[in-house]
Amino acid sequence: MKKVLMHVCCAPCSVYCIDELRSESIEPTLFWYNPNIHPYTEYKARRDCLKQYAKDVGLELILVEDYGLDEFCCNVVKDLTNRCVNYCYPKRIGETARFAAKNGFDAFTTTLLISPYQKHDELKEVGEEFSRLSGVEFLYRDFRPGFRAGQDKARELGLYRQKYCGCIFSEEDRYRKQIVRDQSLSTPQLRYHNSSKLPASKVVTQNR
Repeated sequence: MKKVLMHVCCAPCSVYCIDELRSESIEPTLFWYNPNIHPYTEYKARRDCLKQYAKDVGLELILVEDYGLDEFCCNVVKDLTNRCVNYCYPKRIGETARFAAKNGFDAFTTTLLISPYQKHDELKEVGEEFSRLSGVEFLYRDFRPGFRAGQDKARELGLYRQKYCGCIFSEEDRYRKQIVRDQSLSTPQLRYHNSSKLPASKVVTQNR
């Protein structure tokens, strides 16, 4: 039986991945490392849900706490379009590979491979690259056919199901249509007055 370290982005995405690996007689060790998830309330909600789910299914969970909003923004701000491939994937998968190599794992993988919304081929390339660098096998699986089944099971189990990928920019993407729609609505024009031109009696200063 291979000793496999599986990076987990959230509990719902892990459901099908765990079931599939167990069907191969693999009991993965779960690995939480997601400094791209913001704000902290979202980070905490996903982490805490995973902690409980790992306990429920009887799997070991390793938590590497790194809420990295500042570092994340500094590294992606110059190319937001390619932030996943250039930063999010290598940051998380790279740390998973390094931990696996340091702690005697035979292979590593990630639940990101289940999402039809991620850039799957690029994820695979990143995993294979860190496999070469770390000397640990990248256990590639295309989990995407089980995405809906996994989400349905997560819903039945009452797991916290997030509404966006993770970072603040993906949250903006989620509301993009609504933002455009709201901006297109005609709104009454507001008139602003220069207070310096108002009579002195109309200017009120409050000391706090």
